[in-house]
Amino acid sequence: MIKHLENQEDFNRIINEKRVLVDFYAEWCGPCKMLAPVLEDVDFIDVLKVNVDEFQSIAASYGVMSIPTLILFENGKEIKKEIGYKNLDEIKKMVS
Repeated sequence: MIKHLENQEDFNRIINEKRVLVDFYAEWCGPCKMLAPVLEDVDFIDVLKVNVDEFQSIAASYGVMSIPTLILFENGKEIKKEIGYKNLDEIKKMVS
């Protein structure tokens, strides 16, 4: 399931309550647009999309300098971070 972050408080709640893959993206980013349909096919983990233009402070707090950046969180902790476009197999490997 893909959810778009709507406010700062939701971010902390979501990453603390379950294992989640966070996609830091921007509307104007070409590789982010390429990644979007791949994430639509992700059915093995919840995906939280965070627009870096709307939530700059969250992106900065996790050291997001390039987009797209995917970060896997478990129990509120950052487990893995990948930068750039990834195909479905690469995402499966990242979260396994």
